[in-house]
Amino acid sequence: MALETSKRDLSPVYWALKLCFGFVPVIAGLDKVTNLLVAWPKYLAPAFASLIPLAPQSFMHLVGVIEIIAGIGVLLTPWTRVFAWIVAIWLWCISLNLIVAGFYDIAVRDIVLGVSSLCLARVSLLLPHAPGARRELTPAQV
Repeated sequence: MALETSKRDLSPVYWALKLCFGFVPVIAGLDKVTNLLVAWPKYLAPAFASLIPLAPQSFMHLVGVIEIIAGIGVLLTPWTRVFAWIVAIWLWCISLNLIVAGFYDIAVRDIVLGVSSLCLARVSLLLPHAPGARRELTPAQV
């Protein structure tokens, strides 16, 4: 009985995380292409910008496309768990860049978002309706 209650309680958490880590990367990716909300190239650390064979804005376009693909992967594919890991790793790479650039406050936010994305990956294992979920769970696994 406790296991069924736990699954029911986790469903809203799963959907909230899935929607957040689906839509936010898509919106952020679109903004990196359009620069409507912020001029994204200013967040590229000069140390990394000098290593990349693209102009900062062109690099941000590429970053935006990757974020859009990751968000769509979380939202619309049966591989939510895999794409949640990709989003987490991506956010930590962004955090590393932000730390090198001196944007510590934003880096902390992205580190926490990466951890939250891993929570989505974990929760997706526990729910039977989530793609890739385990079929039989013991109470210790919940």
